[in-house]
Amino acid sequence: MAKVKSKWICQQCGYETSGYLGKCPECGSWGSITEEKQITQTSQNIYPQGIENNSKPSLIKDIQIGEEVRISTNISEFDRILGGGLVQGSIVLIAGDPGIGKSTILLQTSGELSKSGQKILYVSAEESASQLKLRANRLGINSDNLYIYPQINLENIQSQIEELTPDMVVIDSIQAIYSQTISSSAGSVSQIRECCNILMQIAKTKNITVIVIGHVTKDGNIAGPKVLEHMVDVVISFEGDKYKSYRMLRSMKNRFGNTSEVGIFEMGVKGLREVKNPNELFLNERSQDAIPGSAIIVTNEGTRPLTVEIQALVGSTPYPSPRRVANGVDFSRLLQILAVLEKRVGLNLSKQDVYVNVMGGIEIDEPGADLGIALAIATCARDVVVDSQTVIIGEIGLSGEIHPVSNIEKRLNEAVTSGFKKAIIPYANRSVQNDKIQIVPVKRLIDAISACVSPA
Repeated sequence: MAKVKSKWICQQCGYETSGYLGKCPECGSWGSITEEKQITQTSQNIYPQGIENNSKPSLIKDIQIGEEVRISTNISEFDRILGGGLVQGSIVLIAGDPGIGKSTILLQTSGELSKSGQKILYVSAEESASQLKLRANRLGINSDNLYIYPQINLENIQSQIEELTPDMVVIDSIQAIYSQTISSSAGSVSQIRECCNILMQIAKTKNITVIVIGHVTKDGNIAGPKVLEHMVDVVISFEGDKYKSYRMLRSMKNRFGNTSEVGIFEMGVKGLREVKNPNELFLNERSQDAIPGSAIIVTNEGTRPLTVEIQALVGSTPYPSPRRVANGVDFSRLLQILAVLEKRVGLNLSKQDVYVNVMGGIEIDEPGADLGIALAIATCARDVVVDSQTVIIGEIGLSGEIHPVSNIEKRLNEAVTSGFKKAIIPYANRSVQNDKIQIVPVKRLIDAISACVSPA
């Protein structure tokens, strides 16, 4: 017999407590703990079709993998971040800001897969069928294998999955779906956790690929409990600048491929278009004439090297506290680089405003961009320029030494492809061979500045 009990759950992190608290002790958010009534059932009725009821242990040598274990989406940039295509029976979570293009990319993917004979069930919990049809007409999607189902009740969705037996199910979005077994409203921590758990059971037991769209909070984190990211097989972040036309899919978790892989798209009138050569996107506005405060780096996003321009502006300030502004780079990393420039190079930046910007709006997290950031700041402060045909690669230590970076061969090959003639690299990577570009290994930051600058 079902039992009803009440508990208090933080809507930000999923922390549970027996009574109300003004501040969540787990994540520190205020006013996020709300009361939820939960209906608990006997263990044999919780997951009637669960994995544990039907499966038996198997020897790993006896497990057979079918030829169609991966299904290509026919969108190469999407396949890249998935590790080669969608894995049958997997559950994929795609999260991003409102209006970034999550529904668009999945509708395009559904259209491409349906052309290949795959049966797709697109569950729309936020739009009506006619609204989706309008988008499909704009994208040129009209298939006999693509089913649109506006529904927010999970039990009804399960019934349609049983009836249609699709190859792939798209849930748009998980925050709008609710299960009748949970009394709390849709979007609550309990509903998200329960609905995702049931969808995971469906994916694993019926070998159906499930793609779930998720919302993000104002801080950019995926809305709902953290266990949501643990339950799914793949977590993809949909990023982009609302003032730019490009969009970036970034793999945050992938049980079947590389993490931190990146796929780049451009938003157009007819949906998202793949960007085959990202360097054209990030360097198309770059001036061929070198200017102080500009440096070209080769950053590594997953297995893909990207050539990006970093610009810096250093100027005096009338205020007692100078400003430090970082767009596209980690702010704490910028402060560390400024401290090294002051202590190891002798630049006096204590009374200077420093602005650093990554052109194209891309976010750079890897430390291999340190040397490019430092040289952009140093050249602007000294009014000298970095040769426009030179790329900068390297990580800076606190004593001013240059540490090695990974995938140096791929970075140099990308620099050659982009037309650069000279590369400043860490001394520890000096063994790399490339006859098409001049390689200058450096040990310390001061050596790198001397090797690449010329009078403005």
